[in-house]
Amino acid sequence: MPPKKKEEAPKQVLIGRVGTNLKIGIVGLPNVGKSTFFNCLTKSEANAENFPFCTIDPNESRVPVPDARFDFLCETYAPVSKVPAFLNVVDIAGLVKGAHEGQGLGNAFLSNIGACDALFHVVRAFSDEEIVHVEGDVDPSRDLDIIHNEIRLKDVEYLKKQIDPLERSVVRGGGDKKKKEEYDVLKKVMEILESDKWVRTGTWDAKEIEVLNQHLFLTSKPVIYLVNLSEKDYIRRKNKWLMKIKEWIDTNDSGAQVILFSGALESKLLDLASDEEREAMLKELGCTSALEKIIVNGYKALNLVYFFTSGKDEVKAWTIQVGTKAPQAAGRIHTDFEKGFIMAEVMAYDDFFEHKSENEVKAHGKYKQKGRDYVVQDGDIILFKFNAGAGLSGKKK
Repeated sequence: MPPKKKEEAPKQVLIGRVGTNLKIGIVGLPNVGKSTFFNCLTKSEANAENFPFCTIDPNESRVPVPDARFDFLCETYAPVSKVPAFLNVVDIAGLVKGAHEGQGLGNAFLSNIGACDALFHVVRAFSDEEIVHVEGDVDPSRDLDIIHNEIRLKDVEYLKKQIDPLERSVVRGGGDKKKKEEYDVLKKVMEILESDKWVRTGTWDAKEIEVLNQHLFLTSKPVIYLVNLSEKDYIRRKNKWLMKIKEWIDTNDSGAQVILFSGALESKLLDLASDEEREAMLKELGCTSALEKIIVNGYKALNLVYFFTSGKDEVKAWTIQVGTKAPQAAGRIHTDFEKGFIMAEVMAYDDFFEHKSENEVKAHGKYKQKGRDYVVQDGDIILFKFNAGAGLSGKKK
């Protein structure tokens, strides 16, 4: 009797682009604090002036992802080179009501959103007579509605152009099973969009997600809501609009992450000369900066994780997508590592931290040899073994 075939675990299919060079975009109405937030996040100098559309072209930067695990590995090995993981951030100019029809600089901005894979949605919840509001007054619920609907309506416009020819070939022409499957998924998308919801809030199986990934709807992107408070409100964690914002998110994007921050406070911290001065100021105010939390969660929103390679020469975090198997993770280092993959020698970070050395991890039986089917976990410390005769090309990925 022949041996039973080993059952493969179902492939994890994620909504969105495949790759590791993914971007998170900063969206919101004009003058809600997007460019100020971008400046603080990236310690860069994007324009932040008191008028709409000061950011015409999307500013892009990358931000190191703070991680105590990376810091510990660097302390342990004292390497010549230290390379953390990075979050790619794009500052997109403000959307206004009617953007999906080209109002303001709408079409260009919505195109910039399409080039991103997740969104930071900045919501203004501070009053300041010196900073004009494009709608005349501060009303976070209304502002959330405007951005939510402009992006949704752009998807509706795109979807109508896709459904019409499909309908002609499927409903009237019959026959093509693949087109019928695509048509059914797009009809489901239309039902969701016409009920004022985003594609991401729907329930999708793996086959449906494969169809969604052919279209990359703007409303399929994950969103983290960043509520920009005055320094005073941020420190005391109170604000008259917070309950309304919570109600809006519970109704329209239930379960989405909300992070409070203060652009005014982060700007003050940015102006200080040293980390010691910043820590002293935060201690005096009795609060913490929100930037680390924002960066870490922005990275997670892109479905990205990383593994480490470590030694005296270099400690490096290698970005991969959730669910990546060992050979493909090896390919991030060098294409030949994937071609000639033999095994991955893996230490979990927690085991290394507990035992403080590779030899001690081995002595406690926690140093593992993993094969082709191993799914790399966030924070794994890996040494790849590969067959050098599998075709060294000299080309790096």
